[in-house]
Amino acid sequence: MKPVLENPFYYLDNFHQVLAWIGERYGDLLDADERAFIDVFPTLPQNARALFVRMVMRKGLLFRASKLSYDEIGCSRAAAGALAQQGWIAADPELTLDELFELLQKPELCQVFGLGGALRAARKADQLAALRENHQEARPFSAWWPDGDDAVYRVLAKPLCDRLRLIFFGNYHQDWTEFVLSDLGVYRFEKVDFGPAARAFRSRRDIDEYLRLHACRERFGAGEAPLAVLADVPPASGDNEWLRGRRHKLLFQMGQQLEKLRDWPGALAVYADCAWPGARARTIRVLEKDEQYGPAWELLARAQAAPESEAERQQLLRIGPRLARRLGHPGGAPRKRPAIDRLDLELPLPAPGWWVEGVVRDHLAQDGAPVFYVENTLINSLFGLLCWDAIFAAVPGAFFHPFHHGPADLHSADFGQRRAERFAACFARLDDGSWRDAIRATRAAKHGISSPFVYWDGLDDTLLALALDCIPPEHLKVSFQRILADVKENRTGFPDLIRFWPQERRYQMIEVKGPGDRLQDNQLRWIDYCAQHRMPVTVCYLQWQA
Repeated sequence: MKPVLENPFYYLDNFHQVLAWIGERYGDLLDADERAFIDVFPTLPQNARALFVRMVMRKGLLFRASKLSYDEIGCSRAAAGALAQQGWIAADPELTLDELFELLQKPELCQVFGLGGALRAARKADQLAALRENHQEARPFSAWWPDGDDAVYRVLAKPLCDRLRLIFFGNYHQDWTEFVLSDLGVYRFEKVDFGPAARAFRSRRDIDEYLRLHACRERFGAGEAPLAVLADVPPASGDNEWLRGRRHKLLFQMGQQLEKLRDWPGALAVYADCAWPGARARTIRVLEKDEQYGPAWELLARAQAAPESEAERQQLLRIGPRLARRLGHPGGAPRKRPAIDRLDLELPLPAPGWWVEGVVRDHLAQDGAPVFYVENTLINSLFGLLCWDAIFAAVPGAFFHPFHHGPADLHSADFGQRRAERFAACFARLDDGSWRDAIRATRAAKHGISSPFVYWDGLDDTLLALALDCIPPEHLKVSFQRILADVKENRTGFPDLIRFWPQERRYQMIEVKGPGDRLQDNQLRWIDYCAQHRMPVTVCYLQWQA
């Protein structure tokens, strides 16, 4: 049975909560329309307010009165009057033919246009194509269907409400359903003690810049030419690192698209203004493709002297020998990779429903040596449980509303540095022997609360007990340090399986590769790191028996 909320106006109460929160924390940043909306909305009749929120929470801007049927609201036409008076919706709006076809069902369209014969039986899309030439002008709904007994409303204040949603959440990917899912217990969020001054935007310029960047991202995502969009990308913000990060990410994506189009000058121009991780390596690659080997070599040398990350170092090691050959430079000694254990298996093709990692897991599992499919879940979860207090520390700019799945600065380069003392205290538990109790206590106290690291469904009692008994704390420590060094890159790439020998209190990580599969870059980096720190890792190559 689906959970049900007792209060039928739960969504309206949540909307009021957002407006009150914004009015209290962002009042000095609001424009005249936003302030007027927040002041007037609570004064409207309850049914009008509820209807408005219902429409705002649904997709689209056009709604038929007959489809707005809610017991707690009653007659939608009566409720809509107050909204139309405020100018927040338009009653009987002008509709294009395409909009009319979106609203009406096929039998209704046949009635409106008196369709008969073959056209009556045609597909809706074919009917639209046949009628479009003679119905190119928009007209009110009542003019399209004078004999109809329905009404249509267009929500005019949706952009304003979207701005308010942005101001509250600090992003556009969260919406009003966060409240509902939280009320139903689907999502649970950590309660972070952040002060009244904590907010996503510090100035109206921040809000406007976000909106401009979002519009550019939408245009780029819709397929508009990157250089056309680039002309409208706002300049870098001087004092908002978070907004600068969004800008650099968009530029990086545009540079990648220009590379696909083989527009080397365009890609270089975009990357020159981009500080997103990987942009420098992409610049070297584009210079190489554009046969500018000298500049590419110079930039390569500067990057090799101070790589920004393990990922960049890995890319430079690939590019360097190619450029050296192009320029006639000595190639240098090949890099010595740590020795990695290899396991080759040849197994019969299983019955339908198999998956490669599951086949290897079941083949290797023994009574005294269970094997689990964990991939990125286990080590991340142990890190998240041990370091819970550090991750959810209310440092400035990390939390500014009650629905954070994780800190807003999680992928920032200084994420760990800003919490250095807190993470050091967590890691110290791995040295003093208290880490097992700390992890168990956090799991019991926080179970089910959203975390960017903890996979609750993938960490049962058996797996947790084996991991705490069989993985040495020094191995956990170096793993956690690597995650913290670059959260965005290092949360993925872990080996697929883990095997435990409980009697011997030891373990083995196993990366599985099926026929034709190869190790990905992030997997190679984790495997190399494990080998360097003497953590037991094996790559298993599976082939099917003929």
